[in-house]
Amino acid sequence: MAVMIGAGDGSGLLRAVRATTLTGQGCHCNHPKGPNLVKPALCLLVASLMTSTANAAPVLTPPDAEKRPHTVKAPFGATRSDDYYWLRDDKREDKAMLAYLNAENAYTDQVMAPLKPLEDTLYKEIVARIKQDDASVPARDRGYWYYTRFETGKDYPIQARRKGSMEAPEEILLDVNQMAEGKNYFNVGDADVSQDNHLLAWAEDDVGRRQYVIRFKDLRTGEVLPDRIENVSPNVVWADDNRTLFYVENDPETLLTVRVKKHVLGTPASSDVLVYEEKDDSFYMGIGRTRDDRFLTIELDSTVSSETRYAPAADPQTFKVLAPRARDVEYSADHFGGRWVIRTNDAGAKNFKVVTAPTDSTARSQWTDWVAHDDSVLVEGFELFDTFSAIAERSNGLERIKLLFADGRQEYVKADEPAYSMGIAANPEPDSVWLRYAYDSMTTPTTTYELNTATGERRQLKQQPVLGYDPSQYTTERVWVTARDGTKVPVSLVYRNGFKKDGTAALYQYAYGSYGMSMDPGFSSSVVSLLDRGVVYAIAHIRGGEEMGRAWYEDGKLLHKQNTFNDFVDVTRELVRQGYAAKDRVAASGGSAGGLLMGAVANQAPQDYRVMVAQVPFVDVVTTMLDASIPLTTNEYDEWGNPEQREYYDYMLKYSPYDNVSRQAYPAMFIGTGLWDSQVQYWEPAKWVAKLRELKTDDNQLLLSTDMDAGHGGKSGRFKAYEDIALEFAFILELAGSKA
Repeated sequence: MAVMIGAGDGSGLLRAVRATTLTGQGCHCNHPKGPNLVKPALCLLVASLMTSTANAAPVLTPPDAEKRPHTVKAPFGATRSDDYYWLRDDKREDKAMLAYLNAENAYTDQVMAPLKPLEDTLYKEIVARIKQDDASVPARDRGYWYYTRFETGKDYPIQARRKGSMEAPEEILLDVNQMAEGKNYFNVGDADVSQDNHLLAWAEDDVGRRQYVIRFKDLRTGEVLPDRIENVSPNVVWADDNRTLFYVENDPETLLTVRVKKHVLGTPASSDVLVYEEKDDSFYMGIGRTRDDRFLTIELDSTVSSETRYAPAADPQTFKVLAPRARDVEYSADHFGGRWVIRTNDAGAKNFKVVTAPTDSTARSQWTDWVAHDDSVLVEGFELFDTFSAIAERSNGLERIKLLFADGRQEYVKADEPAYSMGIAANPEPDSVWLRYAYDSMTTPTTTYELNTATGERRQLKQQPVLGYDPSQYTTERVWVTARDGTKVPVSLVYRNGFKKDGTAALYQYAYGSYGMSMDPGFSSSVVSLLDRGVVYAIAHIRGGEEMGRAWYEDGKLLHKQNTFNDFVDVTRELVRQGYAAKDRVAASGGSAGGLLMGAVANQAPQDYRVMVAQVPFVDVVTTMLDASIPLTTNEYDEWGNPEQREYYDYMLKYSPYDNVSRQAYPAMFIGTGLWDSQVQYWEPAKWVAKLRELKTDDNQLLLSTDMDAGHGGKSGRFKAYEDIALEFAFILELAGSKA
């Protein structure tokens, strides 16, 4: 139901679903974006289609799922028939279900077999653009330079550090390639070094279901310690004693974050002490450490409410509430300079403001405004330094960074293009006058800059290497489309020079449109393969995101969700009208909640698209939201509505993709899922495909690809993920007739 985002290296993975990162880390999309959010990579897939399969090999008959009558009941007596409900198996063991998924995979493999040469070509192109032995920009923390690097031909990163300078000997913290050896899936979540620099705690997942195991390593000897903590979130933090670790325990069924515990190194996990237990199942929970290292924090967030608890890092025995939770009041806090600094929407600050509070604060009445609310500017986060503060903002659909100085001065970090993405990067040392930030656009690879806030000097620390790429050969622009209700929707576009706006090109349109997640115009090295084949790539910044401020989000959720779908379709029609694409050469793509978008649009406006790609799509909205045992359901009532209430039930039922499949023609469709997905369960897309096969009246291709070894984020290795991209690109380009 929600998605994963990660620190993108511009590799072109599915924007809001897959993330190949230099850290190998991701975060749950529903958590409020903090000041250090790194921009996700651009999404994959594109284009449009004219079928050219005259010489294609004969194909297998598509699988035909058995129908077994089943009635889904709502608490107030409403009923719905679901003939494919039997495809749900929480244990992933049912033989008939597995046979069906395997049959769909075999059918997909057979249909795609003739495209293997094109797939191989695309894969080689994509891989050839990446610098295989790339490394992150080193960041200094407590006397060490930390960085992540890849080795040529290896799927996974190596996390390392050097003491004092980058000329010192390398200490390898984690070689994820060795850790992942022999495993079909592997991911490292948090990796946290103790305050004395001697111990490492990290969280790992070898299934893809986001149930992590915490492990420990003595960095002085290289020994992996026997301590092991299972069924947890990928979130760890050390206390100052360098032997006590705080972590978040998950409910084994719902995967909800329910308990904070502390573990003393060398003791059995069964004796770990309960620190805090959350009784409200609409809240997510995480733990952290403040900027000044004084406090450990427990952060609790629902869709519409927040609460922070804090305790001294030197003696974290009792956690005090910074401000009690209240419905429709959200806040996130950091401590620095002898005060709390808090981002909040309290007191009618819809677009958020920044306030301060005393160190011993326990109530909102102690808050004092610092950065005032602005109806036209969304405050997204901040980073605090000794001599200045950096405020992450969003205005007119674009990100910006505002610098505030002690003498009252303020200035903005310069952007170099009219449409771009900009965010605060890792800045672990608050005593620095240098601000690190990340910048990219649809033509500019991800670039890390360092700005001297005292002198104005700007240094480029690194630009993502994209071998063989010449940015001068491509053009990006921003247009505004008037939706059917008069709302102006921003759209970011990129295409290769020489493109003519004559209504003949193929268009690939991507969007997400949920959870207040903004899809910014960033760079994708994989998408270059599409641009070079004449495809126009567009990101529609539709309602449900936060590109235009908090109201933009609220106008695309709950009982306003239809605006999300309307915006997407209206953007397509206007781009076609303006000549960016041929009407019969439009492709659409989205993942997770963006897959819901694809499903709704497929039902409501199938004639506007020749092909759609939906990855891990949330399509069985009503049934899922009626079942509190499914992971994430209860957390998301304030996003979609609680269908136990008739008003929300009826509204959700009107757009739920699975419930609205009908006897009509549909676009060609490629649908992907992972058997172990904990966020959108595999059975949602499986049921959807079965019902589409039953009812659709066209002969367009419908492919379901289930990764039997992965979860919501897809394959974990970078080269394995590139294989998936090449496969999907080949499918699209074959249908588009754009293979040169």
